[in-house]
Amino acid sequence: MFELITNASVFAPEPMGIRQVLVCAGKIVYIGEQLPQLDDALDVRLTDLDGARLVPGFIDAHTHLTGGGGEAGPSTRVPPLALSQITHAGVTSVIGLLGTDDLTRTPQNLVSQVMGLREEGLSAWCYTGGYHVPVITLTGSVRSDIVNLEPVIGVGEVAISDHRSSQPTLDEILRLASEAHVAGLMTGKAGIVHFHLGDGERGLSMIRDCLEQSEIPPRVFNPTHVNRNKPLFEQACELSGLGCNVDLTAFPEDSGDQGWSAEEAVERFLDKGCDSSRLTISSDGGGCLPSFDAQGELLKMGFASCSAMAECFKNLLDNGLPEQTVLPLMTSNVASLLRLQQKGRIGQGLDADLVVLDQANRIDHVMARGSWHLKHGQQLLSGLFEE
Repeated sequence: MFELITNASVFAPEPMGIRQVLVCAGKIVYIGEQLPQLDDALDVRLTDLDGARLVPGFIDAHTHLTGGGGEAGPSTRVPPLALSQITHAGVTSVIGLLGTDDLTRTPQNLVSQVMGLREEGLSAWCYTGGYHVPVITLTGSVRSDIVNLEPVIGVGEVAISDHRSSQPTLDEILRLASEAHVAGLMTGKAGIVHFHLGDGERGLSMIRDCLEQSEIPPRVFNPTHVNRNKPLFEQACELSGLGCNVDLTAFPEDSGDQGWSAEEAVERFLDKGCDSSRLTISSDGGGCLPSFDAQGELLKMGFASCSAMAECFKNLLDNGLPEQTVLPLMTSNVASLLRLQQKGRIGQGLDADLVVLDQANRIDHVMARGSWHLKHGQQLLSGLFEE
């Protein structure tokens, strides 16, 4: 089946104007101003966008695919994410990880969930490990997991500056980063350490110490949740100037965090003149959003959704930022960091992961690996166990 998308206003993520896009076997096989010449014998399905914007599918690099939570007892364990929960948000590629619970939820569970989502038409990878050090692995070491297990591209989310972390030492973090970096060199994978940042006063000081006391490249150190409080965000801006990629979380409005929303953080980051290629946004989908007091006692619990990506994207556009400024934060910047060379852009020969926006900056159509999962806001493809 060929899919011909006509009269699309393409942002790839840079604006290209009106283009015709031909998709076959999950790839973009043609993109140009003129309609491609196709034999009448070919089976071609037509979608005329009539000038609507066509953008790359979002890459959500921080998702709890097997579910997060459990911090207020077993009944608070979040169920695994279903396919439609992901694609309805315009997300066509996900990176799964483990968080606080890296004991009853295992890398084995996570890899299985990744492979299941792939069978359902999504692009998916994962990190090995979780919050705690020594990290839990499948083959005995971080380096071996990344080298020998195709879906594993790095290690994370390793918790620092958080009362729930294992309080890792500098030497332990440097060893993890070394393992990830060397494995990335051996395989061409991302080879990064994805760090969970809590509200601890130490903030990003450990990562700065790693940069000062080792030869490991800054790109290996990738902190997330850096907008959860304002001092932490200021440190993240400085860290990006040293070559690290920093990740904002699209916290929902009622999350209760004493920081900046992702939208506010983006504008502040840009106003400071920081390098926008070092900034990404993820959802923390499937994870818990707990609030604790000074004694570590749980005050309240919320849960994150991949839909936060779509809401954040819409809000940024509604606030007046242009598509070519916002899109890289969820597409090409993420693909570059994670070395996903077929993702994050629209171009001939690249994967056909596409999103169509309506006039109100909402997600209207979603194509993942060449198949429409969503059209006119209606879910066409769902997971096996969804209603």
